[in-house]
Amino acid sequence: MKDNNNRWILAAQCPSRLGTVDVVTRFLKESRCYITEQHSFDDRLSGRFFIRTEFKPEAEGFDAEAFQAEFAARAAEFEMSFELTAPGTRMPVVIMVSKADHCLNDLLYRYRIGQLPIEIRAIVSNHPDLADLAEWHGIPYHHFPITPETKPEQEAQVWQVVQESGAELVILARYMQVLSSDMCEKLSGRAINIHHSLLPGFKGARPYHQAYEKGVKLVGATAHYINDDLDEGPIITQGVEPVSHADYPEDLVAKGRDVECLTLARAVALHVERRVFLHAKRTVVFDR
Repeated sequence: MKDNNNRWILAAQCPSRLGTVDVVTRFLKESRCYITEQHSFDDRLSGRFFIRTEFKPEAEGFDAEAFQAEFAARAAEFEMSFELTAPGTRMPVVIMVSKADHCLNDLLYRYRIGQLPIEIRAIVSNHPDLADLAEWHGIPYHHFPITPETKPEQEAQVWQVVQESGAELVILARYMQVLSSDMCEKLSGRAINIHHSLLPGFKGARPYHQAYEKGVKLVGATAHYINDDLDEGPIITQGVEPVSHADYPEDLVAKGRDVECLTLARAVALHVERRVFLHAKRTVVFDR
């Protein structure tokens, strides 16, 4: 795992214009900051430019507030919006889950060993089944049952947890409920869902049995931001696993679980490391 203890992250975007890379790199040089990683992309169809830079200050006493104020003055010429992230930042998150525990278990393990730079503030579920798992990790567990009639009240409880916990990201780790339009709007750009297939395909109940009946040769998973179109939010990452005629539905389920875990964890890591830019209905992803 890469050592990011002294790496700052500057993520920015603006209209495509001559000098967009230069305004970032020149300012960092003048500020005595050494670039350790850089990615950029110019979307010629939309005329939008994206850049992500990791750097380490070479001078003692790096002043983040002064850096941002001075860079903002330079960036204004390019209508550039940006975000500066300090080394060691751990994004506060809330995880939502139903009964399936594989994605939650995987996230908790990666969190416990320090692989994911997150701080899990709470776990929310519409079932009580995973309360002991949360308790073992010392994480508050909120059981909010839901019915079609109580959905508005239940989502109000969920939103209260998100607000009071200070969560900047909500992870739907196999939360088997459709969020309302209001909730999707509140969580726009900061809620990641894992879907049990390569979207679009095999939607609805028993997806692996549908796949088995069709004789598929791949199972997959899709991690995406939620929006008001069911399972059609901007895609962050996808994963696949080969299967064959010798794999039965239970084998597809087992392989699918593994792909879901890896795909969701990768999407979370990309998001918290500021490697994902929302771009209309798509994403720009600067992978590691």
